[in-house]
Formats: sequence, structure tokens, C-alpha cells
Amino acid sequence: MRAFAVFLALLPFPALAWEFSPTPICTLSTSAEMGDVAVTFNRGSGEYAINLTLLEIEWDPAPSFSILFVGPRGRQISTDRHVISSDGTSLSVTDTGFGNVLDGIEFNQAAQARAGDTEMIIPLAGAAEPLEAFRACGVAALS
Repeated sequence: MRAFAVFLALLPFPALAWEFSPTPICTLSTSAEMGDVAVTFNRGSGEYAINLTLLEIEWDPAPSFSILFVGPRGRQISTDRHVISSDGTSLSVTDTGFGNVLDGIEFNQAAQARAGDTEMIIPLAGAAEPLEAFRACGVAALS
């Protein structure tokens, strides 16, 4: 696994734009080669969510989901509280704390999201600046 993580960190990913939008809820998003990624914060409920939508394959309905962040502050996080859409293309996780996810996106080069045999590689280059605005969006609303 560690060798794969090093290999992943060295791959030249195409430059993909990360974008931030404050309305209707705080959203950080990008389109990767394998699909779309959206991280949201709902000021009203105080809940964060990550939604990963695959373009050509379906998520494996595995009992757990994990994200391996590859880079200088790499870590792996996992949960069994993920939900897969009825068509199998979207996987979502919702929680009131997302610090590990946000730090992973901000301080690393790539992420490998995995459920069973399905994985999605997410380049993280260019995410830091929009992520700052995303973090501030939630703080401003709570002040």
C-alpha cells in the first residue's frame, strides 16, 4: 500500500480546477478524470458531506469506505456510515466534523477513495486556496 501511495504522489495529474461557492450552501468541488467531487457544509444543520460521483463505473457496496491522502501530511480515514445512490454511481458521507477530510485535501497531492474493489483517484493540486474560502464560509455563518 505504501509503495502505491508513493507511486500515486509522483504521477503527473492534469491540472483540474477546484472551485468554491458560498450559495446555496458552502461547496468545494472539482471534476476529476474518474468523476466529480463535492464537499459541502450546510450552515443550517451544521453538517458536512462529501459526495463522490463516478462517470463510468459503480461503487462497490462494501461495508466500509476509506480515503487515503497522499502527500506530506498523508493519512487514511475510514467509515462504515457511507451511502451509495440507487444507481451505484454516487457515494456520500455526512458528519458534523470534517477536519481530517479538509486537512487531507488542503495539505496533500492526491486522494485515493475506496469502497471494496472500487477506487477513485482525486488530484488535490490547486485545492488549498478555494478550501480556505470554504473553511471561512462556515466560520462566518457561525459567528
